[in-house]
Amino acid sequence: MYGCRLCGAYPAAHATVRGHQGFLVIMRFLSMPGPFCRDCGLSTYRRMSSDTLWQGWWGPLSFFITPVTLLTNLGPRGTFRALPPQTGGFRPALDPGKPLWRRPAAVLFLVPALLLFLSIPTLIVIGLLFGEDEPPKLSVGQCVRNAGSWQQQDLRIVDCGAAGARFRVTKQLDVGDSCAPLDRLADTKYSADGWTQSCLTPLGKG
Repeated sequence: MYGCRLCGAYPAAHATVRGHQGFLVIMRFLSMPGPFCRDCGLSTYRRMSSDTLWQGWWGPLSFFITPVTLLTNLGPRGTFRALPPQTGGFRPALDPGKPLWRRPAAVLFLVPALLLFLSIPTLIVIGLLFGEDEPPKLSVGQCVRNAGSWQQQDLRIVDCGAAGARFRVTKQLDVGDSCAPLDRLADTKYSADGWTQSCLTPLGKG
């Protein structure tokens, strides 16, 4: 039976605490294997996890490795917490210190991370509420006006007797069909199936 590697106290558990440092072009994988007594283990877990929280994100791959490292440390943390108070040893055990969530380095990261996490559904809701309207679906006989250019169409369905009516939908093209010489083509986004084009005939010209 082995005592704690740091203070020599019993009981001690075999567990490895990990850390990660991310940089723009390189990264470091850190580890501290046991055995640890309860207090030395918790102290090591809290220190290495706290350091990882603010040192581990600064690289493309590190952005994904860091959360895995933090989750991996939850196993050793549970093992240390389950140990009874240590006794004996050739030196005092390490002070576990403040819990991870109360450490400044962790709080400095967790606050913006929480805001970022909450902003994702907020942006989705805003996009759904204030995003672009679904393009109208055209059918033969309707009249429209184009509020945009013909390269960036913004077709609006209007009453055929209204002053703003400029075109009437006269045909929905099948394979091999074509429109009249003076007609315009509506984008496929205005069709019900998403791929059919419609012929827009100028009002008063056929």
